[in-house]
Amino acid sequence: MKQFLFYIVILLANIIQGITGFAGTILAMPFSVRLVGMETAVPVLNALGLLSGVYVLAGSYKDLNRKELLRVLAFMGPALLAGVWIKSLLASSPGLLYTILGVLVLLIAIRGIVSTLPVKSAETGEKQPSRGNAMLQTLLLAASGLIHGMFVCGGPLLIAYLARRLDKKEEFRATISAVWIFLNGILLMIQIFQGQWNAELLKVQLISIPFLLCGMFIGSVLYRHMSQRVFMIITYILLLIAAVTLFFK
Repeated sequence: MKQFLFYIVILLANIIQGITGFAGTILAMPFSVRLVGMETAVPVLNALGLLSGVYVLAGSYKDLNRKELLRVLAFMGPALLAGVWIKSLLASSPGLLYTILGVLVLLIAIRGIVSTLPVKSAETGEKQPSRGNAMLQTLLLAASGLIHGMFVCGGPLLIAYLARRLDKKEEFRATISAVWIFLNGILLMIQIFQGQWNAELLKVQLISIPFLLCGMFIGSVLYRHMSQRVFMIITYILLLIAAVTLFFK
């Protein structure tokens, strides 16, 4: 029963992914670790993130910003490896890992809910990021890589970075998809090398792929007919609930 619910979580999370353009993995992860454990949820959701990146980039590779991609990988890559190492050190303390993930998701949910609130602005033009923000942007990338190495949930911080660097949504979408292909690919190779993958996990992975594709398709259809802001609010409320459940794992 729990495994079936895991597939339903993948379906629902990727409906949100299809509507908002992100949040699939970060939304699925808390519920998934509750249902099937971190040893199953992390590798499966990582591989699904890689596949979704390939799916998006295949149709938008011409919009890829290669310069920004290389910069992101240069900072996130080493931090990702550090995250994998830290997670291995804490492997004997799963409760601590769940608490860390819960705090992380809780902060992302609160920040996300606040960001959806309407605000008044007197500015008439776009505000470009200043050179003084370079250190903050670098820290965002490093933190994103660290979190992604531990929980495959570095997306929100990477989005915060890329949103200030790339103006065109097509360029943003293609570039972030390429990032997940490279980083999730590295994680996949590490997981295989560490012996995390076996026949049973591969079976779970193969069964989950149709739920991923179905969710993204439904989400893309709903996106054309419904308010994205409403679904963003729903997404962050679900994240809030998911975060709270992790404290009782």
